[in-house]
Amino acid sequence: MTGRRRSSSPRPSRTARVRRAVRRVTAAAAGACLITGCGALPGGSGGSREPVKVMTFAPVDTRATNMPGMPSMAKAYARWAKENGGIDGHELRVITCDEENTTTGAANCARRAVEEGVAAVVGSYSQHGDAFMAPLEAAGIPFIGGFGISEEEFTSYLSYPVNGGQAALLAGNGRQLADSCDKVALVRPNSLAGDEMPELLNAGLTEGSRRESADILAEEDATDYTSQAVESRKRAAKPTFAELSDGDRPGCVTTALGDRTETFLDSFRRLPEDGRQIRISSVMGSVSQSLIDNTGGRNGPFEGAYITGWYPAAGDPRWEPMLKVIREHAFSDDTIDPADAGVQTTWIAYTVLSRIVHAIDEDRITPNKIARSLDNGVEVSTGGLTPALRWEYEDMLGAPGYPRIVNRGVIFQVVRGGRLVAQTQDFVDVSKTLADAAAVT
Repeated sequence: MTGRRRSSSPRPSRTARVRRAVRRVTAAAAGACLITGCGALPGGSGGSREPVKVMTFAPVDTRATNMPGMPSMAKAYARWAKENGGIDGHELRVITCDEENTTTGAANCARRAVEEGVAAVVGSYSQHGDAFMAPLEAAGIPFIGGFGISEEEFTSYLSYPVNGGQAALLAGNGRQLADSCDKVALVRPNSLAGDEMPELLNAGLTEGSRRESADILAEEDATDYTSQAVESRKRAAKPTFAELSDGDRPGCVTTALGDRTETFLDSFRRLPEDGRQIRISSVMGSVSQSLIDNTGGRNGPFEGAYITGWYPAAGDPRWEPMLKVIREHAFSDDTIDPADAGVQTTWIAYTVLSRIVHAIDEDRITPNKIARSLDNGVEVSTGGLTPALRWEYEDMLGAPGYPRIVNRGVIFQVVRGGRLVAQTQDFVDVSKTLADAAAVT
């Protein structure tokens, strides 16, 4: 970990009496939605209610990780909402911003959100939480469902994460590999976000009685990773070239390089074959079904790979509402990959926004009303894509560094026959693993 001072702490909840009242109203509304379908569609009754303006920002055309599908998914959601009468009668207006993968770009997007008077920033991606969160906090604008790559998303009192972020993925990946691998080498970015990865992965490995991983640094914008590939194979493999016998475990190389994961795999698979038994692993956000397809499918390097994700596999029927919106309102936008974790996170974040606007049920939606509704315990069902989400004080993890994590579930997946499929059907709770990782910082 970096040892940086953690910024904001969770904002305390309101009175117990108010929380109980909100829960009763929310439970009744949720039951009605199951019958009428209002939870599955953003539409409302129409009328003269004021528009709800929000922003989605992400890096679009940079040399490092890009997430163009996130703003594109937001726009598709807005078109879908318009066709269905808005969100509880409010027109949804989406502003998008290129975050540029820089502190300046992130700060510019946040300042623009303030200038435009948005009610919330929804489903966005940035590694530069220190740059975008301060302007949003100063203006009282809530940040709903960021990708989970910056620490401020899990410390700011105005952030409402929908997943456990990079922390949960790395902790879960360690848990997944502990049962399947002998030695593990981690190839990760030489960056502030990357500095937190080894402790998280190791917390999961040691929880399963595995030794700590080898830590191999790589530049995020490199065009070749041959040296890291050689080192990772050397550090992960047993000192023998014999075939594995029953009960033996292969060495594993896990990588979390975002867009550059494919570049690393190109370097890795070009290495001369030496008989070492190595299995590849990664996390969602660095690997998707489209990447597996592009690298050879069942004949590619990902066959047999272990993958940790926040959400069910892309082929799961729980994604059908999102797929319907993409089919009908994305207009063949090839930046939207329904298997991409950024697109999925944006869908879930806008699902949260829709539920909150319905719960407020007023003609004017403001940042303060959204934050107050979230703080007071409105519970959001995402149709099984995540555990039920609620951001009351007692729902938060509370661990140092990750106090505002409310979704501690991850899903273990594996590549079989070139397809990313579930290794476990249920969410795996990594609360203890995250707490153990926080304890060593």
